[in-house]
Amino acid sequence: MELAEKQKVFADEYLIDLNATRAYKVAYPRVKKDEVAAVNGSKLLRNTKVAAYIAERMQERQKRTEVTQDRVVRELAAIAFARATDYAEVIGGAVHIKDTSELDDEQVRAIAGIKEGANGIEIKLNDKEKALELLGRHLGMWNDKLDVKGVEGVVIVDDIPKTDNTG
Repeated sequence: MELAEKQKVFADEYLIDLNATRAYKVAYPRVKKDEVAAVNGSKLLRNTKVAAYIAERMQERQKRTEVTQDRVVRELAAIAFARATDYAEVIGGAVHIKDTSELDDEQVRAIAGIKEGANGIEIKLNDKEKALELLGRHLGMWNDKLDVKGVEGVVIVDDIPKTDNTG
């Protein structure tokens, strides 16, 4: 699969941050307007050869780094489904922090930090709500786009009987 030099530059730049507009402007420096770069970058992403090159390079990176969708989802799930009781328990009215050697790998992954503060040991967990949001997006549970298809106009029906006010 042979790409033109500028297509290869575009694809390699795109792989840095997945920003087609920026990548297009690097590959084609004469283009100054973001709108033009966005449209043409989008067209290049649909080019069969460019898309195949990007997919192949992403696959190589995935193998090399061992960062896969499954691994990311597992990490998010560890954060999203962590419970406070995994890390501390209340015994006789006192809070007891669990020994970290008792935690499994999944529980450890949910920890953002542990420090000794003014009031004792503090355990901070990663953002559970954000992890749930990202998992929901991955699963297609949220639709942030307003779908206005099939919306009809309002029809006002005047069905109030007329009365005779002469009486």
